[in-house]
Amino acid sequence: MFGSIGMPELVVIFVIALIIFGPRKLPELGRSLGRSLGEFKRASNELRSSLEEEIRFEEQEKKRAPAKAEATPASPATPPAGPQPVREPTAEDPAAVDAETSQPNPASPTAGA
Repeated sequence: MFGSIGMPELVVIFVIALIIFGPRKLPELGRSLGRSLGEFKRASNELRSSLEEEIRFEEQEKKRAPAKAEATPASPATPPAGPQPVREPTAEDPAAVDAETSQPNPASPTAGA
């Protein structure tokens, strides 16, 4: 039960504890020790279950990642056909050209130079 501690050793420990703490304090100490051990056991079980849950979650994510990669089609190497959005000229862009007239944009800082 207690490993290498036998019955005679337990009796000696109990007698020494009884002499040191007295008959009134000994049951109180036993209860507090039992509560402490119970709380420790509860906390360790909670920690173990949370770790197991986290490991299980990571394993599920690893299983899902290859499945998602296989289900997703490869992206095309060429851009899709169709009208491309026209980039609006900005004041910071010195080579900005008005898209409709192909003339320098008057809002451009280098247009008047």
